[in-house]
Amino acid sequence: MHAKGRTRPATSIARRRRSDEAVESNARLTAGLGALLFVLLAAEGVTILRIRSLLDWHVFIGIALIPVVLAKLGSTSWRFARYYAGYPAYRRKGPPPPLLRLLGPFVVVLTGLLLVSGVALIVVPSGAARPVLFLHQASFVAWFAAMTVHVLGHFAETARLAPLDWYHRTRRDVARAGARIWVLCGSLGVGLLLGALAWGHTGAFSHFGHLAR
Repeated sequence: MHAKGRTRPATSIARRRRSDEAVESNARLTAGLGALLFVLLAAEGVTILRIRSLLDWHVFIGIALIPVVLAKLGSTSWRFARYYAGYPAYRRKGPPPPLLRLLGPFVVVLTGLLLVSGVALIVVPSGAARPVLFLHQASFVAWFAAMTVHVLGHFAETARLAPLDWYHRTRRDVARAGARIWVLCGSLGVGLLLGALAWGHTGAFSHFGHLAR
């Protein structure tokens, strides 16, 4: 009986450690995807400054963003679902600060509007594209404001966690570092492939004089 009593606490501690490691794994993946998105969005911002001459690149990077955005949405939705389902490890981790929790749904919706309207501008006839262009531009303005707060709110955590799976000293601290790196590289690779397939297909973008000539 005494030996069995010692086994139960040991099993409980091991289970709690695995649960906490799963939370940390999710946090590392989310941070890595966030850092990758930051780089891609910065590159997309450069194309906006010179949209006439960089329109092909604007479309290429915009399409390449989509798989990375979906991967990050998956990782953040997993944390959201686990937290509100009452999983103890995610409860111990706690939610983001109240402002970022409130802002999160707006960031998701605005990002979706921005990307969907951008893709629509590639495929819809130019005669029907003006309302879509307005939606794309309006969603960008609102998205930029929301995303600025979002990035600043998560910057310190992202900067701390994102590199850990790439350092030999820290990657072993949390299991499945290789799988997380594959998700990062895979989402980027799929995005780059899709962007390459879309190269040169600027669609209705090229029909608006204030965007491109």
